[in-house]
Amino acid sequence: MSRKETLKRSFYDRDPRDVAVDLLGCVLVHETTEGIASGVIVETEAYLCADDPACHAYNGPTMRNRTMFSGAGLAYVYRSYGIHTLLNVVCEEEGRGSAVLIRALGPLEGGDLMADRRGRSDLCTGPGKLTQALGIEMNHDAHDLTRSPLTIRHGDPLEAEIVATTRIGISRGVDLPYRYLVLGDPNVSVRPKVISGRGLERSEYARPRA
Repeated sequence: MSRKETLKRSFYDRDPRDVAVDLLGCVLVHETTEGIASGVIVETEAYLCADDPACHAYNGPTMRNRTMFSGAGLAYVYRSYGIHTLLNVVCEEEGRGSAVLIRALGPLEGGDLMADRRGRSDLCTGPGKLTQALGIEMNHDAHDLTRSPLTIRHGDPLEAEIVATTRIGISRGVDLPYRYLVLGDPNVSVRPKVISGRGLERSEYARPRA
C-alpha cells in the first residue's frame, strides 16, 4: 500500500455529517509489533452534538463520553453492550461532543494478521469486527489520530456511488439519515433498506494535496 498523507486535524473540525462522507475511501491504519493492518473505510455513521438523541453526548459529558468533548481528531473508543469495542472519530471543536462511527472497512494490508485476530475470514464487515481485526482496544480512547500508531490517511478516489441511509443498531434517532456507505461494496455491514440521498460527493478535504 502506498503511504498517503495522514488526515490533518482540520479534516475533523467540521460537521460530522460532512466528515462521515469524506471519510469514505480513506484508509484506517494500525501499526503494531505484530504487523500493520489497514482497510479502506466504506461505511460510517454521524452523531451530532445537538438534536440527536442517539449521540452519546446528548445529555452532556460523562466519564464514558468525555473524549467526545476533547476536540477534533481524537479516537473515541467505547464498548457496546459491554462486548464490542467500537471506534469513533471526534469532530468539531472542544466542548461540542460530536463524532463519526467507523462501521466497515475493505481490508488492505495484514489480511493474515486480521484473520488470526478474528479467527474467521469475515474481517471488517461491522464496527466491532474491524476493531478486533485491527487490534484496536479500549486503551486507544483519546488517541490522537493524526499520530502513529493509529491513523487515518487519504485514499484513492472512489468509483462507486456514495449514498445516505438511516442508522442501525440504535433505539433512538433511527429515522435520521446519518449512515453513509459505498453502495454495492461487499464489506458494508448491512445493505440499506431505504436510500435517503444518492450521488453524494466528497469535498476538497478528502483530496490529498499534490
